[in-house]
Amino acid sequence: MSKKIFLYSAVILVLLNFFTWQEVFALESSPVLKVDFLDVGQGDSAFIETPQKHQILIDGGPSSDVLQKLSERMPFWDKTIDLVILTHPESDHMQGLFSVLQRYNVNYVLWTGIVRSTPEFEKWASVLKLKQKPDASFLASFFLSQGSVKEIIAKEGAKVKAGNAEIDILYPQENLSGKELKNKSANDTCVVAKLIYGNNSFLFTGDISSVAEKELINSKENILSDVLKVAHHGSKYSTSDLFLKNIQPEYAVISVGKNSYGHPTPEVLQRLSNYDINVLRTDQAGDINMISDGKNINIK
Repeated sequence: MSKKIFLYSAVILVLLNFFTWQEVFALESSPVLKVDFLDVGQGDSAFIETPQKHQILIDGGPSSDVLQKLSERMPFWDKTIDLVILTHPESDHMQGLFSVLQRYNVNYVLWTGIVRSTPEFEKWASVLKLKQKPDASFLASFFLSQGSVKEIIAKEGAKVKAGNAEIDILYPQENLSGKELKNKSANDTCVVAKLIYGNNSFLFTGDISSVAEKELINSKENILSDVLKVAHHGSKYSTSDLFLKNIQPEYAVISVGKNSYGHPTPEVLQRLSNYDINVLRTDQAGDINMISDGKNINIK
């Protein structure tokens, strides 16, 4: 009799365990967009995973620390990133991407193609050119799915479809590929991208100043967004009153670390406060992880 009771109990436990895992699986496969603003110090980097598991990296921060952040979000066997966006070729946004391009198979790189005369830029151009050719070595072909990196030149009006999510390129307003900086600062050549999923949207502004902000507003592009990635780590020359009025964000994320520039500046923090915007800072909160179901945004 006791054996029968034991067997019945075992069957019940197995069934309960099965239904429990079924519930966990249902939760894990729910259609959500994940947007993580990574704590990479005084620099910018954001990792996006779409409901269809597309993986997108916007900027790579000032060091190889971004590799640890990626390893925390991607299975160890997954060495492919669908899209890398470089907002502009400055060290605090670009340096970490050298390590990413070396360690991961990147399908697409979206950037402006602008030319600069700095050692970091020369390295970027060299690495990108090399990665546009498939690696024929045995080890590379064994561990990575080998396709060359495809380059996309960012310009207003370009769109990237990633399943149910979409990235709209709002800036720059002209094709800058092959052009050298003359009348603009590097910051005002940044890629400005709007990530849209359902009714939720995220605006990534790189390091643009109020000059580029005015150009964006005058372009009549729809910059209304739930989340604003604050430009230039909270510099007082960005995030103007006019810009905030047009974006109307609920959240503002400041990617910032220890620095000698005074970022984020009191002026920007005050402007954000004036509009009752919830401010999140990577130097205070670490990684800022947001999840959207297309209607609401939750913060972990």
